[in-house]
Formats: sequence, C-alpha cells, structure tokens
Amino acid sequence: MSTRVSRDLASLILQRAALAAVLVIVWWIAASRVPAFVLPGPQRVFTAMMSLIQSSTFLHDVGTTLYRVLAGFALGALVGTPLGIAVGSSRRLARLFEPVLAVLNTVSSAIWAVFAIIWFGISNGTTIFVVFMTAMPLILTSVWQGAKTVERQHVDLARSFRMSRTQILRKIYLPTILPAFFGGARLAFGFGWRVSLVAETLGSSDGIGYRLRQAADLVQTDQVFAWTVLLITLMLVIESGLLKPLERHLFRWKPQ
Repeated sequence: MSTRVSRDLASLILQRAALAAVLVIVWWIAASRVPAFVLPGPQRVFTAMMSLIQSSTFLHDVGTTLYRVLAGFALGALVGTPLGIAVGSSRRLARLFEPVLAVLNTVSSAIWAVFAIIWFGISNGTTIFVVFMTAMPLILTSVWQGAKTVERQHVDLARSFRMSRTQILRKIYLPTILPAFFGGARLAFGFGWRVSLVAETLGSSDGIGYRLRQAADLVQTDQVFAWTVLLITLMLVIESGLLKPLERHLFRWKPQ
C-alpha cells in the first residue's frame, strides 16, 4: 500500500513539475516578443525577486501582511462560527439573517476597503476589517449549511438522555459542522489573501499590497511580477504545509 502511495505521489509531483515547466516556457516565449516593461521574462523576474528578498523591508512587509490576514481571518472565524451554528439550528434566526447575509456576500471588498479607510484611516485596522468582512460571511454560510445537516432525531435522542446544551453542541453539532467549517475556512483564508492586497493598495503604508502599488506606479513591472510570484509561493506553502496536513489530521477517520 505504501509503495503504491509513493508511486502516486511521485507521479503527481512529476506531472506538476512538467506543468510548471510548460508555463515557464510559454512565459519566456511571450516575454521575448514584447517589451520588458509590458511582460518581463522569468530570468528578469527571478533577479528582481532575489533583490526584494535581500532588501531591508522584505520581512517586515511579508510579516505585516501575514499578521493582517491572520487577524482578520481569526476574527471572522470567532464571529462567523457561533452565528452559523445559531442560525443553522433556528429557523426563526435563519429567516431573519438570510437577507442580511445576502447583502454581506454581495458587497465587494473594494467597497469595504473604502469604508475602512474612512473609519480607520491608514492603519492595520483597514486591512483587518476588509479581511474580516470577507471571511466572516463565508465561514458563517458554511457553518450554517453544516448545522442544517444535523439529524434532528439525534438531537432529540440526546435530550431524552438529558444531555446538556454544551454536550449536544460538542458531541453532535461539532462533528457534523467541522468539515463544512474547514471547507469554508480554507475558502475564506484564500479570499482573505486576495482582499488584503486590495486593502493595502488603498489604505496602507507597508505590506505586500503597498509594495505592489509602489512598483506599479514606478512602472517596475519585474518587481510587480516578483511580488506576485512570492505571494503565490507563500500561499502554496501555507496550503500544502499547514492547511492540508491539518485537514488530513482532523478527518483521518474518513475513508480516503
């Protein structure tokens, strides 16, 4: 079994490496046919990336953006999870919150960024608020849908055994909504990264989004591409090194 898994993993790695090589080749060919300020080539972007990594502000900018995303995401989870459980377990609350949730999911991150600048100015609060307003409705909706799948007879049976509300929540609701929560949380975290760049572009004096805007204003296209590649790499590292292993650990009881 382990040999088969190793072969499958090796095959997947080779396939993805081949796909990455094809994309780099297509990029190199396209860059050779247009000016560098329009589309810099892979070598030029790699040089710019090394320059950014060696700069004195690199770690500060990456750390600041990471802090803002994690803070906004954590607040979204802390607010969205209990609200999702409450709405999913009560039809009255569901009817009350459904139009509110539709409005929250409709408003774009750019609009939230404008409001955040008015309320918080050029500060960490601007980006954290935008990430929160993006992540919270996604987590709330996912937990809500997960809570709706809880079998009513299981809850009634638990009450017949005089289980407390806390025990019902921990032993019935939590195992049911955890997969839905984790799926919504991963989606919210990915969106949080994207909207943080919008917020930092409009209302920040540091961070990856601010550096992207600065490079774009100076027509330093190679640095724009370098920051983009670094951001994608960081997201892939978090996804493959943290979120996927955590998901496998939490749901190790599920059949593969």
